[in-house]
Parts: sequence; C-alpha cells; structure tokens
Amino acid sequence: MPRLDERQRDFAAALLDAGLPTPSGLLGPDDEPSAERFAVYRNNVAVGLVDALADAFPAVRRIVGDAFFRAMAGVHALNEPPVTPVLLDYGAKFADFVAGFSPAAGLPYLADVARIERAWREAYYAEEAEPLDPAAFEGVDADEVSALRLRLHPSLRIVRSHYPALAIWDMNVGDNAPAPVDLRVPGDDALIVRPGAEVEARLLPDGGFEFVAALLRGETVLAATKEAMSASPGFDIFANLSGLFGAGAVIGFARVGKLSDARA
Repeated sequence: MPRLDERQRDFAAALLDAGLPTPSGLLGPDDEPSAERFAVYRNNVAVGLVDALADAFPAVRRIVGDAFFRAMAGVHALNEPPVTPVLLDYGAKFADFVAGFSPAAGLPYLADVARIERAWREAYYAEEAEPLDPAAFEGVDADEVSALRLRLHPSLRIVRSHYPALAIWDMNVGDNAPAPVDLRVPGDDALIVRPGAEVEARLLPDGGFEFVAALLRGETVLAATKEAMSASPGFDIFANLSGLFGAGAVIGFARVGKLSDARA
C-alpha cells in the first residue's frame, strides 16, 4: 500500500498529465474505478490555471487572441504547476515561458509585455508604504546627497526591454486602442510602482534603469550615479531623482555610516 505522500504526489502528477493513468484507489459511487470522473476534475484544474493566467496577463491575451493565449497558457500550466496554494502568485515564470514558446516567435516583444504585466500585478499586491515628502531633505546638505542610500517603495519594479514593450502594453490595456508600432525604435525601460491606490507605469530616462537597479541593491546615490553614467554618459541625476520622487517611489533615506533614517 503506497504511503499517503506517494499517493498525493501521484494524484497531483496525474492532474496535469493526461497521459498518466488514473491514480489507484479512486472509486465512484458504485465503488468502481472512475476514470471519467477524474478526467472531469483534471479538466477543471487545467481550465482554472489557464483562467488564472488569462486574468493575470490581459494585454498578452489581447495581443495574441483568446484561442492562441489559452493554448499557450495550457502548455505552460502542464509544465509549471502552482508552487503555492495562493493562486494570485501563479504566473511568475510565464514571461520566461513565452520567450521560449516557438509559436510566439513572430512577436519578439510579447515576453516583455508579460514581464510588465507581472510587475504590475506584483506591485498591486505589494506592501503598503508612504512616499517620502521631499521636504525631508531640507536638513541634508547638497554635498551629502551623494552619500545617501535611498529606501524605495516595496511595490517598485523595473523592466527592461529591447522593444517598445511599455507602449505596446499601454495600448492593449483597458479601452486603449492598439496602433502600429515601429519595433526598430529604442527599447523601453519601465518603472512600475504603486504609491497609492493605483499602480503607475512610467518610462525611465536614459540610465534610469541602472540607477534604480543600483539603488534597489542598496548602493549610495553616488555609486548608483556612476553605474548609470557608465551605461549612459548623458545621465541626468536631477531629472532621475525628480522622477522617482514624482512617482512616489522613495519612502526614506539613510546616511552612510549613520543610524539616522528619514521617513515620510
């Protein structure tokens, strides 16, 4: 007699693989094995996972159409079952799957649109935090700013694309109308954050991606600026800091080597 954990493992595997036999020990009302009943349950699980992905990636679904999306999501569901009992978490690996899904190869920007949608979803459910009032910097000397470490909003996400993925995503959400896009233009670096009730998605200026990525790693403003300037010599520190505060993305700062910490 298999152990309970073995039976559970076999049951879960059979749910996502129609090629596996019905798990032993499953009986219908007549005390006979019931492959048909299990098939219905298996189908409901697959449909539920596809529906969850459709809800989480509406722009991707709109771009490729419902039939294509559901077929693509069905393949993903078979290969990447949920790893937590919270269905809202499902889809973390979907963008990477899309990037390698050969039938979607004609839409090279599609995976990045999915990454933006995933970042948007993560931002929406992220921890709350109050954006910092810029007035908190009144006691900081100008020559001290470069030595500060900025604390960024827990909802903040950044997404880099070699394509205008943010523009493509934006025209495929809500009631927005799709329009022709020149894929030869420079790609988009997107900042996604939820400082209040609504998630906001903004285009980062040149060097902004490297700057924010460094700040997220805990680098000082000076170190982050150096990284940004290395990637983009025209990097404008003042425009980028202004953009972060305007987006409500900064929630505090700390002076290097000191325990003091400012919050809104």
